[in-house]
Parts: sequence; C-alpha cells; structure tokens
Amino acid sequence: MSARLFDAKQVRRAFSRSAAGYDAAARLQHAVEARLLESLDYLDDPALKREAPRRVLDLGCGTGRASLAMQARWPKAQVVSLDLALPMLQQARVASGRPAGAWLSNPFARKPVPVCADARALPLAEASVDVLFSNLCLQWVEDLDALFAGLRRVLKPHGLLLVSTFGPETLWELREAFARADAAPHVSPFADIAGFGDALVRAGFHQPVLDREELTTHYPDLASLMRELRAIGATNALASRRHTLTGRARFTVAADAYETHRDGAGLPATWETITAMAWAPEAGTPLREGDVEVASIPLSRIPIRRR
Repeated sequence: MSARLFDAKQVRRAFSRSAAGYDAAARLQHAVEARLLESLDYLDDPALKREAPRRVLDLGCGTGRASLAMQARWPKAQVVSLDLALPMLQQARVASGRPAGAWLSNPFARKPVPVCADARALPLAEASVDVLFSNLCLQWVEDLDALFAGLRRVLKPHGLLLVSTFGPETLWELREAFARADAAPHVSPFADIAGFGDALVRAGFHQPVLDREELTTHYPDLASLMRELRAIGATNALASRRHTLTGRARFTVAADAYETHRDGAGLPATWETITAMAWAPEAGTPLREGDVEVASIPLSRIPIRRR
C-alpha cells in the first residue's frame, strides 16, 4: 500500500480550528461556490425534462452556505451536509437556525441534515443521491480514481456531479518562496485539469465538462497570507510536512523571496480553480481499475432461479 499524500487527521484538525471564523475569511471560496451554484440553473432547462432531485449531497459542506442555498432551491429535497470536521457542521447547524436536538430527530425534515464523515468512505447507500455538489473539497483527497468511484457509487444513474477543486498553479508563488528557505514541502500538489478529467472518465462519468480559471488575491506581506490560510483551514496537511515550527530564519528567507513577486496591489497569490460537471452512467457500466474493467450490477437486476 502506497503512503498517503495527505494527513487526514491534520486536515480535520485544521478545519475544525478554523470553523468559527471561516466565513469571515473565505472570500475566494465563497466566490467559487457562488459560480458553482449558478451552474445548477442548467437543471431547470425544460429540454432536460428532469424531476426535482429528492436527495442532494453537499460534500465538504463547511459552514453549510451551499446546503442552505440548495435547500431553498429544492425545498422538498433532503439535503445532506457532509463534512470531515464536526465543528464545521456545528457552525452549519447554527447558520440554519434549527434547534440542536431537532437535526437528527427527523432525517427527512426540510432542513439540511448534517453528517460527519470522510469523502473517501461515504456512509450513503448505493444510487441514493440525485445531485452531488462539492466546492473546493476534493483537493484534499489524493486518490482521484478511488474518490470518483465512491462518488459514482452513491449517485443514481444519470445523477449530476458538480464539483470544484484547486489546480497545480494554486499558490505557486508561496511554493516557490518556501523552496528557497528549505527542502520541506509547504504547499500541496494538486491534480491538473487533464488528470482530473481523465479520472472522471475512468470512473465512467458521462459528458464531462471542465473549466479552468485563475484568480489572484493580494496581501500586504507574507504573514497576512499565512494568517488567512490558517483562518480558512488551508494549512500544510502533507504527510511529509515538517513537524516542527518553520522558524524565524526560514520564514524571513521565504518572505524575502516572495517580495520578488510584489506588484502595485501587494503580494499576489494565484488560485487556479477547476470546475467539473458530469453525469453518472447507467447501472452496470464498467469501471476502470488499472487495465481491468469491473462491472457493478444492482442485486435487483440479477435474475434468481427458483425451484
């Protein structure tokens, strides 16, 4: 078994610590989320002749803003808000205005239902989700083939997958600056748009449409950027990260290196976002696992001979 790229416990700790102040700092994440939510308008096209979804999964829901928006869009649907960090779900519960004891008392209530779980092991039944939405969560999972196989498993045939993630150009200035300070990794490597799309196809998703965009934010100094990253939980979660403090000397070297990128607005930070829309295939469509095609057929479709 290969070593994990990310330390899942560190990811959970980082987002748990940032939960209370997340929304105040997550300006870029909210902007990407807004554009992703606009893409759901596609489902309203009369030409598609699609019924309103009965169950929607907000994967990596954070503080639940998208969950509430989708619950408002589809008031009769069950919206499942799933996140790895329990404090994020607690913030989502507060945002909904729903009393704490009522959240799990009726799983079909017309309020988002919180579920604390890992995207790599979804605790949902096969073919139980009509729409799977995920904003800037999937970059924390290194095995895209296993991830998309799990997402396909819970989606109904022809269910919609709508996701966003970060691409490899994200924070390249920060990566380059810290590379001058030491050899330890400080910024996560992310899959590029081709790799992301290939993984979708290998998982059997149909008609994938992918888009790539670069956004730039600016900061007065490196310390300000690092504070924002901590505030949104985007700290170094690589399993190979340095487990001791960076130290003032290394930070000074990195800060000086970052200064070479300064422009009139301050220190720039590049964020490459990748969005993808795709449709789940028919039940039984083969799934690629290496060089082998593995078919999954619902038990209900297997004929039983009775004597």
